[in-house]
Amino acid sequence: MKLLLTPFLLLMCFLGFSQTPKSLESYGPVYDIENADYKTNLNQEFKAVFDVASISDYEDQPNRKFVTIARFLRLHQAAELENNSVKATLVVHGSAIFDLLNHKEYAIYHEEKNSQNPNYELLSILSEHNVDIILCGQTAAHRSVDRSKLHPDVKIELSAMTALSRLQNEGYALIQF
Repeated sequence: MKLLLTPFLLLMCFLGFSQTPKSLESYGPVYDIENADYKTNLNQEFKAVFDVASISDYEDQPNRKFVTIARFLRLHQAAELENNSVKATLVVHGSAIFDLLNHKEYAIYHEEKNSQNPNYELLSILSEHNVDIILCGQTAAHRSVDRSKLHPDVKIELSAMTALSRLQNEGYALIQF
């Protein structure tokens, strides 16, 4: 019996120490503000569209503007809230398109054979939290980036202008950087 149990325990130890995927909590700090001058009732709907047009400042780190979306979700969601609803959408255009590439295309773009897109995992996590990731179709066409070069959760719309107008008509607040 011990002989059968030993491999099982070794496997469990290995799995326990293996690298686990990150969660929203891994992306940027969120602080409690105890003496705020404005008290926000979090039991309401929050809808925001994040307009991002510039590539990350550092090719080995996630785009800080994408990280802000994770922080927005964490700031406005709490398990104990009854009527809380937080919705976020990311609209990407301009040079930020290169932060949406799959690993292979990211390495090609940065001319580094073994480079991985540091935004990839965050994009997956945001998508798991129902964040739509929308790419400007005009930017994609202008930069010759087709769907096969992108993170699989990216959706393409006619233009960033169209997406931003549509989402604001649907009640999303525009957050620009």
